Amino acid sequence: MVEVAQAESCSVSAVQASRETLLPYYGTVGGRREPGRQDLYIIEDVIEKPTATEAEQRLLVPGLRAGHYLCFFGMHVLTPAVMDILARQIAETARSTSSFAPVGKVTLSPALAELAKRERYLALERPWWRYDVGVKYGLLLAQLALALSGKDRNEVLVQLLELLAQRELVAASGL
Repeated sequence: MVEVAQAESCSVSAVQASRETLLPYYGTVGGRREPGRQDLYIIEDVIEKPTATEAEQRLLVPGLRAGHYLCFFGMHVLTPAVMDILARQIAETARSTSSFAPVGKVTLSPALAELAKRERYLALERPWWRYDVGVKYGLLLAQLALALSGKDRNEVLVQLLELLAQRELVAASGL
């Protein structure tokens, strides 16, 4: 991703083609394929957790299977313009809320949507696994996946097997 961002001198976000049923969980982009590339898209719009109808109307990407959309999975290489956009959104939110009302929420997707309108912004499609660290055991699964893909894979597997064997021994002994 970093290499693409440097070569193209723009922001790049990682995306995966995802089924329509997963739209309520992810920020989703619309755009068109970069000519000559199968894995790179020019982002034209970004919507956080769109409805199926919204996605069908605004986020179709030519070349994707029907019912599939390009969804973020949390990896971005962003230009400084995003920080300016976020700072302005935070200031606007603070001004629009009274001292008695809770401060409004500023999220990344609207800032990325604005970025796509201001400057070149690309999506790099990657087939990597996506982990939801906001669900029960999500962080554990992400850490296990990371550990099992690294150079210490065998050590991690041995320790997991030892843990499971020890638990079975304790359970069998009735303690």
